[in-house]
Amino acid sequence: MSTTATAATFDPAEFRKALGTFATGVTIITACAPDGTLVGLTANSFNSVSLNPPLVLWSLATNSLSLEAFRGAEYWAVHVLSADQEELSGRFARRGEDKFAGLDLDEGPGGTPLLKNCAARFVCRTASQYEGGDHLIFIGEVLSFDRDESAPLVFHGGRYAHATRRDPADSKPRSAHLAGSFGEDFLGYLLGRSHFRFFAQIRPHLADAGLSDEEFYVLSSLTLKPTLSESDLSIGLNGVLDDRSQQAVQSLVGRGLARRSPEPSGADEGAAYELTESGRQCALRLIAAAKAVESQVLERLGYNDAQVLKSLLNRLLAVIDPEGKTLWDSASGPVSEPT
Repeated sequence: MSTTATAATFDPAEFRKALGTFATGVTIITACAPDGTLVGLTANSFNSVSLNPPLVLWSLATNSLSLEAFRGAEYWAVHVLSADQEELSGRFARRGEDKFAGLDLDEGPGGTPLLKNCAARFVCRTASQYEGGDHLIFIGEVLSFDRDESAPLVFHGGRYAHATRRDPADSKPRSAHLAGSFGEDFLGYLLGRSHFRFFAQIRPHLADAGLSDEEFYVLSSLTLKPTLSESDLSIGLNGVLDDRSQQAVQSLVGRGLARRSPEPSGADEGAAYELTESGRQCALRLIAAAKAVESQVLERLGYNDAQVLKSLLNRLLAVIDPEGKTLWDSASGPVSEPT
């Protein structure tokens, strides 16, 4: 259901959500304050103003702790972050830490710190400043810029997102000869054909090791934790191997690649299994071969599209196979949310 509001009835939270529907890039603005202090913060208010002369703008909340430093700086730089700089964005969005600690920096005019490996950088001289409600708007004259071909980091709806190119040839999927049959964009076709074609490049390595597909699935699953219980395997491989998982386990045990763990598992979890040293070495060789295949495929696809693909597949698995995460449950600590 859509939400309509007039200026007199604005709900600040809803207004923020409405603004968030506009996808933006993510930037880090840096400067050297008059006292020599390096300042920087994450912002998505960056925009172009003019090509001739070259002018850009960004805005900063009037209650920001960095306001006076930026207000007094003659020069500042805008860094358009690339898709793999999400951690850097989070670092500069947080308060109370040395944001530049450990970073390899270039130096611009007036001592302006310049971050590396960004999608683009704009070194600017302050042209004017304007008050705009609860923000101060900075307009800068672009003195120099650089860019590379990396995909940008995107922010939409309060979350980081991925930008990917659309091929015009893919905009209209082809249909089968038989009316009502599967189209070229049928999810099962896309996933199924991709899986079989990808796995066909790994299968020769399995043949060299004398392993079946099922044995490889279980062998690689046993690398995820020191031990896996029958219950873990049953849930984690549900819909992948089903009742064949136990047959594959016993085959690996018979070949000396896995063994029953002496550590007891829970009463309802059945026996627990672990890799032998031979099993670990075999698994690592096969996984290295599989990762080499992945690297070749993703290199052709391109870094950013590869990240988009993996992100979407993870979301898809969370929807259609929520119990699959059983295999990945561990004692690792929580990942902090970006601010």
